[in-house]
Amino acid sequence: MAASTVRYLVFDVESVADGKLIAQMRHPGQQISPEDAVACYRAELMEKYQSDFIPYTYQIPIAIAVAKVAEDFSLLDLVALDEPEYRPHVMVENFWRGWEAYRRPTLVSFNGHYFDLPLLELAAFRYGISLPGWFAAAARSFDQPRSRYNLQAHIDLCDLLTNFGTTRFTGGLNLAANLLGKPGKMEIQGHMVQDLYQQGRLSEIQDYCRCDVLDTYFVFLRTRVLVGQLSLEDEHRLVAQTKQWIQQQADRGLTAYQLYLKHWGDWQNPWINTDPRP
Repeated sequence: MAASTVRYLVFDVESVADGKLIAQMRHPGQQISPEDAVACYRAELMEKYQSDFIPYTYQIPIAIAVAKVAEDFSLLDLVALDEPEYRPHVMVENFWRGWEAYRRPTLVSFNGHYFDLPLLELAAFRYGISLPGWFAAAARSFDQPRSRYNLQAHIDLCDLLTNFGTTRFTGGLNLAANLLGKPGKMEIQGHMVQDLYQQGRLSEIQDYCRCDVLDTYFVFLRTRVLVGQLSLEDEHRLVAQTKQWIQQQADRGLTAYQLYLKHWGDWQNPWINTDPRP
């Protein structure tokens, strides 16, 4: 695929806690297994915050899915990095090297400023991966790609919908996708990833990551309507075109796309619905 054809990279990352690191940092000198260290930390967090989500600083990526999108917002491809080995250090390097290889296209995420990108930056630090183009240390702060307000480098759809955190987007990507009739969260949700990983169900995590990227892509299309870069008619055409692409992948036996189509829904257009009330 020619680098010049890719204008956006829509991505999502799934991660799990690094039990060895947690044991080392939170239980120094104690004989505790990585699994028990994770369980203890989750229990502490649940008691204190009613959530057992471990901070990203203690996590490593175990799935990265990326959709390649053209200038006209059409979907070109969707890939899971380092498939089927899914080695964290290789996935992270492939992500950043891919961004460079495709001539630094605009990254698109949902809440990526607060989780996915900090996780990927820290993973690059951990694995000794150099990111001079991303950090652009000699550039003015607002010109650096990682600047929060540099929309040429990264569009965080959650930031867009909340005016950079002015409000809270209660419901997250799941709600945004459901507003468009798309599946959102299905059999798997984010809080289940740690347990699925410990059970060795890595392929299901990869499928979940792919489906999140599809949801993010469809939300991205509607935000382009919102900001005036795409007409509603063109969005409908792109959605139909993408559904055909998903069907082709499902016909090849790929379970992620079969599951997505099973839960597929069409946006209910209030302009042609005689009673659009909820």
